Amino acid sequence: MPPKPKITKEMVIDAAFEIAREAGWENINARTVSNKLNCSTHPVMYHFATIEELKLAAFERTDQFHSAYLMRVSGNEEEIMLGIGLNYIRFAVEEPNLFRFLFQSGYAEGNSLLEMINSEGLIPVLSAMRKGMNLDLDQTKEVFITLAMFVHGYASILANNSLVFDEMLIAKHLERVYTGAILALQEEMK
Repeated sequence: MPPKPKITKEMVIDAAFEIAREAGWENINARTVSNKLNCSTHPVMYHFATIEELKLAAFERTDQFHSAYLMRVSGNEEEIMLGIGLNYIRFAVEEPNLFRFLFQSGYAEGNSLLEMINSEGLIPVLSAMRKGMNLDLDQTKEVFITLAMFVHGYASILANNSLVFDEMLIAKHLERVYTGAILALQEEMK
C-alpha cells in the first residue's frame, strides 16, 4: 500500500486561506480545513495547537495576498497612486470575504490609525506613494491617511454589498480626494 501523502503546514494554511476566501474566516476550523485537504483533523492540529493560531496564519497569508494585489499598478506617479486606491476598492469587490477578514474581523495589527500607518505591512504602499508624490515620509503619511479613510469607506460599503461598483465614478472621486489632500498639504507647508 503506498504511503499517504504528507500534509504540510503550508498546505494547511493554504486550505484555511481558501476557506476564508470562499466562505469567510468564521468558517475556518479543523473540520473544514481537513475536509478541504481530504484528510483527518489530526494533520491540522499537528501543525497548529489551536484554531486561533491557524486563523492568524491564514490572516497573514491573506495580508500578503492583499499587499501583492494592491501593488499591481503601473504608469506615472499619479496613476500609481490612483491605481493603488482603486485596487484597494476593487479587492473589496472581487474578494469580499478576504476584505472582511483583513479589516472587519479584529485580526488586524494594532487598533489605531497610528499603529496601522506605522506597521511593517504598509511600507511597500508608503514607499510607492512617497516616490510617486516626491514627498518626505511624514508628508506621505498625511496624504495616505486622507486617502485611506476615503478608500476604506468605499471599499467597506462595496464589500458589504451596499453599493454598485462604478469604477469610473470612484476613480473620479479618488482623484479629487488625492488632489485635495496634496493641495491641503502644500497650503500647510506655506
